[in-house]
Amino acid sequence: MTAPHGFSVSRYAPERGTLAKLTARDSVVRRLDWPILLSALALSFIGALLVWSATRGRTELNNGDPYYFLFRHALNTGIGVALMIGTIWLGHRTLRGAVPILYTLSIVLILAVLTPLGATINGAHAWIVVGGGFSLQPSEFVKITIILVMAMLLAAKVDAGDQLHPDHRTVAKALTLAALPMGIVMLMPDLGSVMVMAVIVLGVLLASGASNRWVLGLIGAGIGGAVLVTALGMLDEYQINRFAAFANPDLDPAGVGYNTNQARIAIGSGGLLGAGLFKGSQTTGQFVPEQQTDFVFTVAGEELGFVGAGLILVLLGVVLWRACRIARETTELYGTVVAAGIIAWFAFQSFENIGMTLGIMPVAGLPLPFVSYGGSSMFAVWVAIGLLQSIRVQRPMTA
Repeated sequence: MTAPHGFSVSRYAPERGTLAKLTARDSVVRRLDWPILLSALALSFIGALLVWSATRGRTELNNGDPYYFLFRHALNTGIGVALMIGTIWLGHRTLRGAVPILYTLSIVLILAVLTPLGATINGAHAWIVVGGGFSLQPSEFVKITIILVMAMLLAAKVDAGDQLHPDHRTVAKALTLAALPMGIVMLMPDLGSVMVMAVIVLGVLLASGASNRWVLGLIGAGIGGAVLVTALGMLDEYQINRFAAFANPDLDPAGVGYNTNQARIAIGSGGLLGAGLFKGSQTTGQFVPEQQTDFVFTVAGEELGFVGAGLILVLLGVVLWRACRIARETTELYGTVVAAGIIAWFAFQSFENIGMTLGIMPVAGLPLPFVSYGGSSMFAVWVAIGLLQSIRVQRPMTA
């Protein structure tokens, strides 16, 4: 008996770590998806150069040390890779059993943001300042938690062979558990993260084989929720201004439209090959705000040109392509749903980040995966790569 999409209903029991039953010939290293790993590393390396270019002259940010952000970005990448290795060692099946603990911890962390422990950065009260210049954005890890908790519920009976599709009651439970952290993040308010989480939920539902009525209902609820949030005045003024500037690019070019106008000037001036690393006039002149984080793609466009910016798109495309292969080739619905959630996350967040620099999407304050400066984002995306690698490593080898 087989489940939809070719998933076998005979499943492998969860095991402690991916190293447990692999022979020397069939090692973890041999079974890793190297294209996705090398592409992610290349993106982080390019990101380090772009962040360095954007910050080396910003003495008000780097405390007079031109290498400050370069070293921090490299450190964040190193920690992220270590988290990936730890995730592969534990295995996505082991983490499946720890989902209730991870979910509870995520709720506690995002609730802590709403207490005096929380800090406001760039208009969003979404951070916890740890100390020593380090800060934590719990909403980045909530994205992973939502993927895991929904996958655990939606795949449980299907992987056990009891059902062909998740039933309505299971889908309702999964959506309820996803809605709770999303509601808390909305109170911060962190609209950009909520948008990503909504796309993740949609991707997970589509991959799980749930009834199309749930998918259509979710889209309708999202539209209704956006209207309700606007009507109730839950958005801060800066968020409303961002959407106004998107709808009318000529609105207040020296004010709310300044960021996107300067971003388009920077990218447009790069031409085919760019001005050269560290030679972009918009970047060295510090005309584009938040260029090391939200608008890091403008550095690539100006200094590396169409070719350099295109390389970033190609590398992101490789990550998404290999993730799709991992999702398709796994023999368990749980692994497919986890991979699909990560694909939806990376694809939408990349499109939104690059789109807002080009003026085709509203500014939402989302980092470019692997490229933008930021510890929480870097850690989260590398954990996601670890989950994808674990899914690939633990799948049975074909004859």
